[in-house]
Amino acid sequence: MTFSALRSRRYAALGATLALSLAAATPSLAQTPPPPAAAPQAAPAQDPSTVLATIDGAPITAGDVAVASEDLEQSMASMTEPQRKDYALNYLIDLKLAARAAEKDKLGETEAFKKRVAYLTDRALMEELLQREAKSAVTDERLHKLYDETAKNIKPEEEVHARHILVRTEDEAKKVEDRLSKGEDFAKIANEVSIDPGSAKRGGDLGFFQRGQMVPEFDDAAFKLEPGKVSEPVKTQFGYHVIKVDEKRTRPVPPFDQVRPQIENYVVRTAQQDLVLKLRNDAKVERTEAGKPSAPPVPLPDAGGDPSVTPEAPTAPK
Repeated sequence: MTFSALRSRRYAALGATLALSLAAATPSLAQTPPPPAAAPQAAPAQDPSTVLATIDGAPITAGDVAVASEDLEQSMASMTEPQRKDYALNYLIDLKLAARAAEKDKLGETEAFKKRVAYLTDRALMEELLQREAKSAVTDERLHKLYDETAKNIKPEEEVHARHILVRTEDEAKKVEDRLSKGEDFAKIANEVSIDPGSAKRGGDLGFFQRGQMVPEFDDAAFKLEPGKVSEPVKTQFGYHVIKVDEKRTRPVPPFDQVRPQIENYVVRTAQQDLVLKLRNDAKVERTEAGKPSAPPVPLPDAGGDPSVTPEAPTAPK
């Protein structure tokens, strides 16, 4: 494993669970992640009652296609909007034809089918309830309050923006020192001789990092240096490093807009879990002897009907 690869692994492992630790999960705390690419502009929504096709006179409407499209979202992820619409419509046509054939053969009259329909109805109703709860939970006031409360708990941490030149032997490191003492550019030498592929092409640039994100010997040397200074050769398991510190700073709190999606996710999951717990507490639920658990409890379902991780409270970065 290369030095940069190990650094990335250590860096990612330090990310805390929620919004305000988002910066610790990015490749460089010095840079704000680029904005997402603009999504293609969707075609104007059709009136849900617009008939798109008929089967022996029975209509399939734009509203029917919209419902099917939600169910088919993953299958259509890479399609254009016209392709999605056509795909969903063809699917609905085939679905209704197959359903009519099943009804003709009385497949819908079995007890197993009736139980399945009852289950799917309950699941759809649960999803609607949790989605409604999610919409009501996400307010600007609530999101900003959670952000402000969590931001206050973040302890200032020193960060270093450093470069390095990694070579295999001490003699090679001394040659690097000699070239630097004669005024050669650090980034130029790094690009020429550094054996760390992750940083060499960037002039040895490692971006900003906190204590504990590098191997100990490198960490100690980098944080002792003043900005603009260059270290003596530092030996680690990867070889010999010549380190230059470009800048030191106190780690900034990521701005609200940058972490809003993560805050929303936390608020939604918390609100949904609280609702389900309230429903359980308000009802009299009794398990029979045959229904008693034989394994640890599983997490509560989220709005999509799938098990989700229990939300954790926002924390300051570790």
